[in-house]
Amino acid sequence: MEQKTARLTVLIDPDKKKAFETLCAQQDVTPSQVVRRLIRDYLAAHGVTYKPGADTTAPD
Repeated sequence: MEQKTARLTVLIDPDKKKAFETLCAQQDVTPSQVVRRLIRDYLAAHGVTYKPGADTTAPD
């Protein structure tokens, strides 16, 4: 897992949030674990590579 973390704030309908948290608990995973996996999969599906820990905001 990555060493440094950054916060991502997401606005979501309260009913969807509750259903998501309930499903995560049933699957013994945290909502954060699922979101991190979704982001990794989304990046991979679109061919985006990144170097963990690298500053991706700096120009090349």
